[in-house]
Amino acid sequence: MTKSLAAGLSSPSVRRVAAVAGAAVLAGTAAVCAPGVAYSAPRVTAATATDFGDCPPLPDGVDPARWRCEVHTAAPRLTLGKVTVNLAPITMTHAEGPMPDGSKGQVWGAMHSSPTAVPGGLTGTPAGDRAAVLGLAIQPEYGGRSDFYTGQFSLRFRLIGPLVPHGCTIGAGEPVDFRLKRSGPSKWVSQDPPVIEFSAYDDTFTAPAAEDCGPLTGALNRRLGLPATEGNLLSYDASYTFKTYDQLPTGEHDKEQKGGNLSR
Repeated sequence: MTKSLAAGLSSPSVRRVAAVAGAAVLAGTAAVCAPGVAYSAPRVTAATATDFGDCPPLPDGVDPARWRCEVHTAAPRLTLGKVTVNLAPITMTHAEGPMPDGSKGQVWGAMHSSPTAVPGGLTGTPAGDRAAVLGLAIQPEYGGRSDFYTGQFSLRFRLIGPLVPHGCTIGAGEPVDFRLKRSGPSKWVSQDPPVIEFSAYDDTFTAPAAEDCGPLTGALNRRLGLPATEGNLLSYDASYTFKTYDQLPTGEHDKEQKGGNLSR
């Protein structure tokens, strides 16, 4: 354990956090931060990503037959500062199509993700993997900006662990902005239902510091090598499926009457 992190973990305020965490928190985190656990992302296909329940309401005045709801699932590999992890699969849903004036429109739907254990935990050493109380996990969250026509979107990364204060997040103030570039052409896996696979990456983004981490803020940033202006990488193997809004079940199709929030 590094001296700086050892000092942070031995402070009175951090010991109080550990005490409050208690057995329930340790048990709940054990599945994520258990000794020796490292997530290995499976091959993702959109054939299983056919839940259109997150399709957002459409803007007023658009043609449902020309707007489609897309559900895509990705198995990203992320290098952020000094840490590299295979993130648990994430699923994003959005709608896109022509606006009444002919311009391109998009509406954000939802994102779902799960925590992934960070190898080495809080200390970056084997002790961090062996002791659940020293566990650390990372979970991506939608950062509030997206443009799926150009491959741009933003994420925040929540840090989770028994000693990590709630709200501790990389990019809490300003999210991480990604501008994905395709690694090659898309591949149609199926026509009915439509399933398209693609790979993309971004190696130019800046990784901001973790914020709102209480007395562990400085130690965590040193442990993770943040902020980092270079050496970061998001490799994004994904697949997606879609339906036009006139093909959605009636309950989903009726949402279009309520209007939607554009993300353009």
